[in-house]
Amino acid sequence: MSEISLAQQSFLEEKKRQRNWVRAARILLFLLFLVLWEGAARTHLIDAFIFSSPSRVYNTFVGMLLDKSIFLHVGSTLMETLVSFLLVILLSLLAAVLLWLCPLLSKVLDPYLVILNSLPKSALAPLLIVWLGANQKTIVVAGMSVAIFGSILTIYTGFSQVDTEKIKLIYTLGGTRRDVLGKVVLPSSVPILLNTMKVNIGLCLVGVVIGEFIGSRQGLGYLIIYGSQVFKLDWVIMSIVLLCIMALVLYSLLQVLERRCQRHV
Repeated sequence: MSEISLAQQSFLEEKKRQRNWVRAARILLFLLFLVLWEGAARTHLIDAFIFSSPSRVYNTFVGMLLDKSIFLHVGSTLMETLVSFLLVILLSLLAAVLLWLCPLLSKVLDPYLVILNSLPKSALAPLLIVWLGANQKTIVVAGMSVAIFGSILTIYTGFSQVDTEKIKLIYTLGGTRRDVLGKVVLPSSVPILLNTMKVNIGLCLVGVVIGEFIGSRQGLGYLIIYGSQVFKLDWVIMSIVLLCIMALVLYSLLQVLERRCQRHV
């Protein structure tokens, strides 16, 4: 038993060293990129007006932080993303349950869901502006449109792949279709739902930014399109960096939720 314990301890220590090495490599690579970018801008290898630089991006961020305008833009994009994300998860889950309960309906709607999922969502944004007006409701709908159809298909596919033996057992014990849904299908589909959530958070952010490009006067998408129009490219680069940070933070939070759910399974 002691030899097994020592081997396990050695294995865990090796895995820990690998994780630490990966983290250090990521940080060093990022710092190297920033140094090369700043150095190229200062030595005029690249045009700092067009490509900006880390120092210019930082100064732009600090300036907007001091006048508090950055809170309006980041808060607007974050709120719209979270609202569209929550609505996508809720509506996708309800739609997938309805399709599972009504197999005939799923056969009828399947090709339409595939077509709508394949449709370029950027083509819908101008129509949404005309139909709903240039407001936050339209931005939320634009964010939902990118993710909802694929989410429905993914969750419903997960429902369809649940172990049939477990379903037969519920029916053998006198259970109903509702019992199968609540005791087998939904619990078995938690991993798929969590993976879908991790994908959807990024898609909703993309959809929100597309909507802000066209019909908004606030948000990071608005800063990107306005900055490019008036050649304030520091705004554009700063907004892109903030979008990357936002996506990373939201994805990391969902990973924490996934790990906690896995510990309770």
